[in-house]
Amino acid sequence: MSTTTTQQTELLPADLAGRANVVHLVNIIHPADRQVYLRLSQRAGKLTILASSPLGLHGIERSDWNDLDARLQRTVTLRRPQQHPLRFREMIDVHIPWDTISQLKAIRPDIILSHETGFRSLLSAVYTLRNPHVPLVLWVAMTEHTEKGRGWPRHVLRRWLFRRADAVVVNGISTARYVSRFGVAANRVFSAPYVTLPESSFSGPATRVSAAAHHLLYVGQFVERKGLLPFLQVLARWASANPARNVEFSLIGSGPLEAAIREFSLPPNVALRLMGRRKPPEIAAAYGTAGIFVLPTLADEWGLVVNEAMASGLPVLGSLYGQAVEVLCENGQTGWTFRPDHAEEMERALHAALGTPPEVLDAMRAAARQRVAHLTADYVADQLVDALGHVLKERQGSHA
Repeated sequence: MSTTTTQQTELLPADLAGRANVVHLVNIIHPADRQVYLRLSQRAGKLTILASSPLGLHGIERSDWNDLDARLQRTVTLRRPQQHPLRFREMIDVHIPWDTISQLKAIRPDIILSHETGFRSLLSAVYTLRNPHVPLVLWVAMTEHTEKGRGWPRHVLRRWLFRRADAVVVNGISTARYVSRFGVAANRVFSAPYVTLPESSFSGPATRVSAAAHHLLYVGQFVERKGLLPFLQVLARWASANPARNVEFSLIGSGPLEAAIREFSLPPNVALRLMGRRKPPEIAAAYGTAGIFVLPTLADEWGLVVNEAMASGLPVLGSLYGQAVEVLCENGQTGWTFRPDHAEEMERALHAALGTPPEVLDAMRAAARQRVAHLTADYVADQLVDALGHVLKERQGSHA
């Protein structure tokens, strides 16, 4: 018997989720997500995680799944190139966890929470067709910009999946706008933003000495999608027009564009420092010595480094095509925003950032920290429980 039907009267959404057998399907377990899953497992009656891959770009090894009922699916992974309309190309992994239906049959969930709109969600939806008493919740992380140029087969699949889903969990406002195009009603949309690991942020004073107040920092991959070369072009132009100003720009990370970045011709008043890959404590220390965080991305469904930087007391000079910037950054309050395919906007934002007095920057640092203070693993777990509970309560009412 389903654990959600043992009592049919006056149960709150959280109570229903607290009695439910929840199955969550996901591609990889990100280190920050692991903290959310731990708390969700404490709030749900039972939580089983079915992961497609033991290790991804930011994933963690299966041995680190301690304290979670996490199981590795039988998966075929295809790697293929993807071309974006903003003229960048990247390789993406497509996971096909072909044992999804058999796994669900064995677990017999009360509710399914499936990540993204690919094969795992398609197979989950097929399972719910055969088991109509089991609701399906999709947890999606995509934006209007990341999804530009997608082919019609993917749109057809997504429209069908969104119609099949009882609710959709999104990570931000651009995701919400995107799913609304497929007819998802606002009352079926719930929010669960990303959180950051405490060890990845600087917890010391938010103020900076004057010499470091305008020190620029980037953390991430050196790939076309991150927009680093267009940003360097704008930075070079600004520095040439302001020869009396010295600018230091540090970059943490690695990737195929590293050689191009090292060889980029910059005016003598720009000091470019490539720091290579760093562990979380080292990244946190770099946040503590920088003044302004830079994210010039051409398309990011979130941008977790924005959370980390703001928690460290850094205002963000960031692209609106990274959803974290759109959600968390307000011009002149917690950062400066621009569209990366509009060079004049990027240059105006850079000029405003480098022209902000140190004392104003210190006030912005405090505001940045305050803006992300609520984004904890407990907060996101509560948001997920709310979504699952509302779906279960709606099902309970329809069968009353």
